[in-house]
Amino acid sequence: MKLPIAALLIGSAVAFSPSAHFGAMSPSALQMSTAAEPVTFSKLPATVKPGVVTGQALNDLLEHAKKEGWAIPGVNIVGTNSINSCMEAAANYGGPIMVTFSKGGGQFIAGKSVNNDNDKASIAGCVAGAKHVREVAELYGVPVILHTDHCQKAWLPWMDGLMEANEAYFKETGEPLFSSHMLDLSEEPLEENIAICKKYMERMAKVNILLEFELGITGGEEDGVDNTDVDSSRLYTQPEEVWYSYEQLSQVPNAMFTCAASFGNVHGVYAPGNVELKPVILHNSQKYIKEKLGTDDDKPMKFVFHGGSGSSTEDIQYAIEAGVIKMNIDTDTQWAYWDGIRAYEAENHDYLQGQIGNPESPDKPNKKYYDPRMALRAGEEAMAARLVKAAEDLNCVNVLN
Repeated sequence: MKLPIAALLIGSAVAFSPSAHFGAMSPSALQMSTAAEPVTFSKLPATVKPGVVTGQALNDLLEHAKKEGWAIPGVNIVGTNSINSCMEAAANYGGPIMVTFSKGGGQFIAGKSVNNDNDKASIAGCVAGAKHVREVAELYGVPVILHTDHCQKAWLPWMDGLMEANEAYFKETGEPLFSSHMLDLSEEPLEENIAICKKYMERMAKVNILLEFELGITGGEEDGVDNTDVDSSRLYTQPEEVWYSYEQLSQVPNAMFTCAASFGNVHGVYAPGNVELKPVILHNSQKYIKEKLGTDDDKPMKFVFHGGSGSSTEDIQYAIEAGVIKMNIDTDTQWAYWDGIRAYEAENHDYLQGQIGNPESPDKPNKKYYDPRMALRAGEEAMAARLVKAAEDLNCVNVLN
């Protein structure tokens, strides 16, 4: 579905109807800079502080989530409005948030009209968006993870550009610009997939970046990654594949990684019965790795859940029990953002038909209604409301203090 330009300019939106209540968010929920923010959070490891979380603090946060049985919403964004919606939502539900940039989203942030040869616009847009987050994240008083989404083999030059930005930022500040990156080499043979991941893990480990890798394939289509016609057998990862990956990547000093193992996941939202999730695959994989390691840890691998939009609460909860610490959300938030704008237009339709003249008077100006910030803010609030619902499904509410 093609969304209106106004909606696309700023935010991923979501499959949740704000029922025209996009303006009903509690003013007190976003207590950003009105009071001194806590240096640490009473319910989180001491290393985790408000603002962008990287390195050991990120690993501590994810291990804590796995132990306590909750997962973090990972949200695709396309501009500062959708970025801010994510952080507003996190302040509302009282938990962390993962702000996720895609290659296409980065290009959109830089500007669709600019030349993207050698992925230079995609790289510049992601870097610019990350710097925006770094400037404002602490104001929201929540931990924020800066992440990038699916990077296929053909897109590795984009990842190389992001890594150069990380290394430059690390040299200057002692931490990377981004918290984590995802490599999606699931279309390649397992050995090649993990060999490339291992090569990048070695580079990322030097600047304290976490790697997310994918095994099996997430079906459906999302932001240039189209797996709608893939063989259904490839939608389900085997425990032996997870163990092989764990073993190989663990050989890298200072390695931090999460696994997007496929268990029937599909990007997009579909009618009930069209998607068969099998979270038991994650449980079986944890058991297999535990036996191989001879450890007492029941959940040695940190899993992530792709294609979360439209999933049942039961499947989500069962996946979290298997060590899922993050769930991706895009389709639902795209719809919610658009639905907020749609509801704003419907409510104020008669004031949006011209610069002057409305039901109150033929001479009365309508500027306060067509000011772009009004419709865009409606989209932000609707998206934030949908993310609060997602956080509830993920047990990620009131986990800070």
